Amino acid sequence: TDMSVREILHVGHPLLRERSVEVPPGDIRTSAVQSLIDDLIDTMRAANGAGIASPQIGEMFRITTIEVNDNPRYPYKPRIPLTVVINPVVEFLDDELVEVNEGCLSVPNMRGNVMRHVNIRVRFLDRDGNEHDEVKRGLTAGTFQHEIDHLDGFLFLDRVHDTRSLTTWEQFERHHRAAFVERITEFVARVENSPEATEVHSGVPADLLRRAARRYASAPNAAIYYGLGVTE
Repeated sequence: TDMSVREILHVGHPLLRERSVEVPPGDIRTSAVQSLIDDLIDTMRAANGAGIASPQIGEMFRITTIEVNDNPRYPYKPRIPLTVVINPVVEFLDDELVEVNEGCLSVPNMRGNVMRHVNIRVRFLDRDGNEHDEVKRGLTAGTFQHEIDHLDGFLFLDRVHDTRSLTTWEQFERHHRAAFVERITEFVARVENSPEATEVHSGVPADLLRRAARRYASAPNAAIYYGLGVTE
């Protein structure tokens, strides 16, 4: 199959500030939607992104693709198998937050610190129209929040709580990366590698998910973690 790498819109383009529309479930299997999904995957991979949302290529539908494989730019970031997310609904399971250093394919050569929820529930449809009800934690949860923000017209710049954290990529590598990597390694070990940190909880009642999340929140020094997550 021929690759189709699309142009990525940059901050300032009006479409990045609009709310995308839901995809009617009956349309998911149409050639038009399937072709758009293929374009998103090709464009994301060509740009070495952890994810991309449909508005970033000028298509105003609630679709995002996410994938993290081995990447020397962020070896500490847990893998995420290729995931196609359609019409997502996010629920925050508790108030635990992590400070994440993010970049974005639509904000070239800029990084900054944002607060992301550590434990979230995401309900969505995949490219076959199947329903998913999953829990995401840690940097993976941050990646999902970053991409879903795009569907509501938000960029990571809107979430930056201290504009003094903004850096170019070059200055981040030179002055900030080492300290962030050290901090995030501890965070990933606690949240993502815990025996309880199961990614998928399909059909588990929400109250049980919340109780499990509270056990994480009660851990020592668990209120705020300072970390680095490269989400595109």
